[in-house]
Amino acid sequence: MRRATRRVARLGTALAALALLTGANDPKNPTCPAEPDWGPARAMVLTPRTVDGKRVLIAEGIVDATLPQRIKAALERDELIEEVWLRSRGGDAQAGNEAGKVIRSFLGVNTRIPSGWTCFSACNFVFMGGTGRYVDDDGYFMVHMFTHTGDREAIFLAAEEGTAETVRLIADIEQASALLASEDNDFLIRMGVSRDLLTEVMYKQQAVSTDENPSTRYCLNQDEVIQYNVGHEEGRS
Repeated sequence: MRRATRRVARLGTALAALALLTGANDPKNPTCPAEPDWGPARAMVLTPRTVDGKRVLIAEGIVDATLPQRIKAALERDELIEEVWLRSRGGDAQAGNEAGKVIRSFLGVNTRIPSGWTCFSACNFVFMGGTGRYVDDDGYFMVHMFTHTGDREAIFLAAEEGTAETVRLIADIEQASALLASEDNDFLIRMGVSRDLLTEVMYKQQAVSTDENPSTRYCLNQDEVIQYNVGHEEGRS
């Protein structure tokens, strides 16, 4: 039995390694790529370019607090920009919402996740600001459960200080999470995206990986992109 268990474990490790080598899906998050191309690990860089005769704004990197102001300035400087192309691992959730609203204020500016690129977390909300939204084949709109538990050190310190401090921290997290959920709902309504995206997809993702279910991310397929009105069919908006 122990030999069989070891063989299964070795097979799992081999499959995971093969997935990384072949560019296959992530064994822990099977709807998503093993190695997402979500751009550089630095504040989002905005680069205007002309691609196949179309003026686009390449937006790649981490969503930081200055992005809403910077993307507004970039779109004001170049009135010929038709689309914002996105790849990002996420970042500041509030800034993502605000940047999405900025893009929407420039009516007629679309957003796109090009083939091979990944838009994750706060980037989702930047993307949803487009008047028309397009996820190319093999482009990835990757979601997860938004939480306010990212500061692990604060959690450990609260636990060490005792029950009262832990209860206070939990109450703060609950309040902040409720406010974020309310803001997310309002944002989706404004952008014309189905709120079912939150209840049926985003909020069903685990915040923390477990042995029973290691998945913490989900990538929408093309049918789901259309179903939840996250993106539009090419040629329509």
